[in-house]
Amino acid sequence: MSRIKEKFSELDAKNQKALIAYVMVGFPNKNATISVVRGLIKGGADIIELGFPFSDPLADGPVIQNASTVSLEKGAKISEFFSTVKKIREETNIPLVLMTYTNILYHRGYSKFIKDAKKAGIDGFILPDMSIEESKEYIQSAKGNADTIFLVSPNTDKIRISKIVKATSGFLYLVAVYGTTGIKTGVQNYTLKAIKNVKKQTRGKIPLGVGFGVSTAEDVKKYINAGADAVIVGSAFLKIIENTPQTKLETVITRFTKKLKNSTHI
Repeated sequence: MSRIKEKFSELDAKNQKALIAYVMVGFPNKNATISVVRGLIKGGADIIELGFPFSDPLADGPVIQNASTVSLEKGAKISEFFSTVKKIREETNIPLVLMTYTNILYHRGYSKFIKDAKKAGIDGFILPDMSIEESKEYIQSAKGNADTIFLVSPNTDKIRISKIVKATSGFLYLVAVYGTTGIKTGVQNYTLKAIKNVKKQTRGKIPLGVGFGVSTAEDVKKYINAGADAVIVGSAFLKIIENTPQTKLETVITRFTKKLKNSTHI
């Protein structure tokens, strides 16, 4: 059983849903990443998404794009990313998911990249630009090594959702809003409806996570009440990281994470 699956089983036993936190590795520097991760863990985050920057991040809004740019300007390399993951893994057994873009894996070769990532301590992948039609080699390479977490949106049709659910492991990622990450439009009725519709199709086979535009404990609670098994928060954390002195980062992140996590209790 993967760490991600174990985590959801553990939370079910506690009558809790998952808080998934996203950070961009190397933003604003490597030391800050370690401090942030420690704060997330102390605050009660259940799963951590670690972003690796890409030059053309189509799914990302301005906040994550900025973090990606800073990380790239600091000379982000996948070898350093794996080194950071290993340092995190020395301190915690929390599930770690790599969020990046398909070309990063394709360039090195899916099989080699995924095996290197697993060796470092990565448990799953989120590739926003990986289409289900082109995913065969990726899924085969990941099988037995890591979870493949695919995305659906509120307007994904039933037939396509069915295909995506079959290819997905770990959890299914529902994009909450039309547009890129970090766009704050409030909790939309179409998203709440989409949660219910997608849950009907997953029929309990896989947990459903909701992300994009989530920034407050109130947002988290609304999505949990609508049936989400997990809520993903990213840009809100990056804004805190950007505006907090590094000496206070761990404490501030811990405090904010606790507020979000408290909203995942049923």
